[in-house]
Amino acid sequence: MREPAVLFVCLGNICRSPLAEAAFRAEASRVGLEVEIDSAGTGDWHVGHAPDRRAQAVARRHGIDIAHYRARQVCAADFHRFTHVVAMDGENLRLLRRLRPADARAELSLLLDHVAGRAGESVADPYYGDAEGFDLTWADVSAGAAALVHTLRA
Repeated sequence: MREPAVLFVCLGNICRSPLAEAAFRAEASRVGLEVEIDSAGTGDWHVGHAPDRRAQAVARRHGIDIAHYRARQVCAADFHRFTHVVAMDGENLRLLRRLRPADARAELSLLLDHVAGRAGESVADPYYGDAEGFDLTWADVSAGAAALVHTLRA
């Protein structure tokens, strides 16, 4: 059986998906799950940029440094490289379904589909709000990360 590989995807890869990547890395490490992990965006506006300073701050408050992460855009090869491509919201999930090559084996889902009672929900997008919005996003991605790790271990 192939080792799981998870790609987290949002629009610009500077807020939600890098936070999901960080939360998932921490939880996978905590339980000893061997898994490849990355994040990307469906858009190309922020390619090469570090995560939003507010995303970095909330991750730091939880003991995780994401300053070295760099935004990238999702590509067709990702659907072959990763076993799971996990979107932060419905719009990005729809974009991913259109981008997914016909022969790709990656499973597509929303992050909160993995949390009991939250299927179909989007991770809170904090980009246009204030710093406190990033705390809500962190709570969402942490819940999703823990649930996805549990699923992959089962």
